[in-house]
Amino acid sequence: MEIFDLLVVGGGPGGYLCAERAAQGGMKVAVFEKKALGGTCLNEGCIPTKTLLNSSKMYRHAKESEAFGVTVTGVTYDHAKVVERKNGVVKTLVAGVGATMKGNKVTVVSANAVIKGRTENGFAVEADGVVYEGKRLTIASGSETVVPPVPGLKEGLASGFVLTNREVLDEKTLPKTLVVIGGGVIGLEMAYYFASVGVAVTVIEMMPKIAGATDPEICKVLTDAFVKRGMTFKLSSKVLEVKTGSVVYEENGEKKEIACDKVLLSAGRKPSTAGIGIETLQLDMDRAAIKTDRHLCTNVSGVYAVGDCNGKLMLAHTAYREAEVAVNHMLGKNDEMRYDVIPSVIYTDPEVASVGYSKEAAEEKGMTVKEIKLPMSYAGRYLAENEGGKGFIKLVVDTDKNRLVGCHMVGSYASEIIMTATMMIDTELTPTRLKKLVFPHPTVAEIIREAIFHI
Repeated sequence: MEIFDLLVVGGGPGGYLCAERAAQGGMKVAVFEKKALGGTCLNEGCIPTKTLLNSSKMYRHAKESEAFGVTVTGVTYDHAKVVERKNGVVKTLVAGVGATMKGNKVTVVSANAVIKGRTENGFAVEADGVVYEGKRLTIASGSETVVPPVPGLKEGLASGFVLTNREVLDEKTLPKTLVVIGGGVIGLEMAYYFASVGVAVTVIEMMPKIAGATDPEICKVLTDAFVKRGMTFKLSSKVLEVKTGSVVYEENGEKKEIACDKVLLSAGRKPSTAGIGIETLQLDMDRAAIKTDRHLCTNVSGVYAVGDCNGKLMLAHTAYREAEVAVNHMLGKNDEMRYDVIPSVIYTDPEVASVGYSKEAAEEKGMTVKEIKLPMSYAGRYLAENEGGKGFIKLVVDTDKNRLVGCHMVGSYASEIIMTATMMIDTELTPTRLKKLVFPHPTVAEIIREAIFHI
């Protein structure tokens, strides 16, 4: 029997990059993926949603261009064509991942994989009746949509009235009305997309604000911008029942019902670890999440868990870095995961991006901190390109250690700018040294330099 150096269960960002890096390190690798390479991120998440969002932004900018001296008439939106383009983008990138696997001589098994436990050679995985053995095992099984125990929800999913992020991306026609259950990042991005192209969108969120742990002031800017574009929010509200053609919810202690053409379920995600045979390994678990250390090792020697299945930070770029750390550990290289310097982004308009600690979180860690807040209009390019923009930046500085520990911003290009702050936090440069960095002018990124000079 052929013995691999590494078996990887799951071909999403964590899985395929783990396979690629391991192969580049001289290992013989097999990766198992039951759907399509790229996982949720490439096929049902990051890439397809950003493709749709880009089209919607172009449409909205065309409609709202008069303030910039541009008049556009007769602008229309073809949702079916946008979905077709999205499919083309996804197909190209999936093929690219496949080519990368082939180029690195990774064996790709397109089938459902079940872990069969330990063997004398290491570990065994079965797929399509064939048993594969490997000296090491990486679990990268991803995550899945949380389906709350709400009456009528499962029936709505079965009928197609209720959609998850998977189905909503392939809808060929736009609903006239949409109710989004959940005001987290995924729900907001899709709500923004549909609202931007003319759908009447209502978001029902249990918390008193949207966007989860995002800075409350940033959430206020987002909420105001979304309401201005026609979105309705039902905050501190609980969904009680899903009926055919409507959603029943509780708001301020009062039972209400709202009619809609479709419902988008976006109440969070959970590690997808059921049904893959992990019980044969006796792994330490935190409910559905596989426990890992800073090297992505589990309690079982030779078994690693990367990406959403370990429940740390369900972001594709987190999975990428975890994959690299895991492979480096396998190769005997000194490396470990830092979760305090992982940036996060909400790709709406305005964009939101953050990295590191908030002022409150830093103080809870025992730090003595100073917070600097500046409007984005301090950057000339932001003012030139945004009419009435309310964006701002917050820097959080540890005054005892004299270094930046957090950055939070809302405004255009935030998704691209945040990496600058991430590098500053990761390298622990002092404000004195940071002030010597030269930013190109004019750029919106200069807002970071402006804020540093206010420390």
